[in-house]
Amino acid sequence: MKQILTLLIGLFVLFSCKNDTKTTSRTTIPTSELQKIDEMHGIVIHGGAGTLLKKNMSDSLENAYKEKLKEAILIGDEILRGGGTAMEAVTKTINVLEDTPLFNAGKGAVFTHDEKNELDASVMDGATLNAGAVAGVTRIKNPIDLALSVMNDSPHVMLSGVGAETFAEEQGFSLVDPSYFYTEKRYQSLQKVKEREKNKAVSVSFDDPYSKDSKFGTVGCVALDKHGNLAAGTSTGGMTNKRWNRIGDAPIIGAGTYANNATCAISSTGWGEYFIRAMVAHDISAMMEYKGVTLQEAARIVIQEKVPALGGDGGIIGIDNQGNIAMEFNTAGMYRAHINAQGELTIKIYKD
Repeated sequence: MKQILTLLIGLFVLFSCKNDTKTTSRTTIPTSELQKIDEMHGIVIHGGAGTLLKKNMSDSLENAYKEKLKEAILIGDEILRGGGTAMEAVTKTINVLEDTPLFNAGKGAVFTHDEKNELDASVMDGATLNAGAVAGVTRIKNPIDLALSVMNDSPHVMLSGVGAETFAEEQGFSLVDPSYFYTEKRYQSLQKVKEREKNKAVSVSFDDPYSKDSKFGTVGCVALDKHGNLAAGTSTGGMTNKRWNRIGDAPIIGAGTYANNATCAISSTGWGEYFIRAMVAHDISAMMEYKGVTLQEAARIVIQEKVPALGGDGGIIGIDNQGNIAMEFNTAGMYRAHINAQGELTIKIYKD
């Protein structure tokens, strides 16, 4: 009897040990997989799409664009490598692009028909699907920061005009005088567009990247951080010679900006009216989620087929939840840059 009892106890202990071993093997993540997760991050930026031809660009101006793109993306990349969030990388990177007169955002914003600067911006968090946007602001130095505050500090998604600026003051933002946004090149671009509009028989020369495309111009950033979260942001001065407080796609979630951890993060640049009608940013994400296509294929279909079918043009940058990227456009060029998890930097302007 004692021998049988001993045998039963032994079998019970043996079974328990095997069961524990099975449980451990199911829940433990191999070290190699943990390292892979930690290394999987990336960042992509754009500075607008349009008729960007090398013949219209001096070497010095081309280098200036490339250096500013490099400066901006390195800031975001450093944040990501340090374990920072995708949203922080996106906003800090866009700040650099907003602070230079080279791009149509912030300091370099184009002029409206009434010779004012009206700025739009938006951000979206792929982890929570929360978003924030501002439209038609005239005294906000960095509209992307206010869009982030709308997301984090208000119950709303989009604020516009005077109301957005009132909210900014309540949140402690320092407002700038509208004259801060004045740049002579953008002002002269407006005058050229007005002259063409006034007398269509007059041939107006658009021989520089500041005035070649009156309907284009935006900056944006998308990022994937080491925590597996995606974020997207877009900032713009809108369309040269725009009227009646026109708002384009940049501040509209799903058109100019979209991020979803299940799929991708997208920032758009192009003829806003068409990007709104096509809901470009969300459409790319939806195609990935519902049809199971890759980011690259979804971006190609939307930018090379759907948007042109409506009569629009422009481009997008995107990054998916595995770090794959897309920089798709149907124009002659798009200011763009990318850094992957291995630290490899790519900067381009023209269609290669």
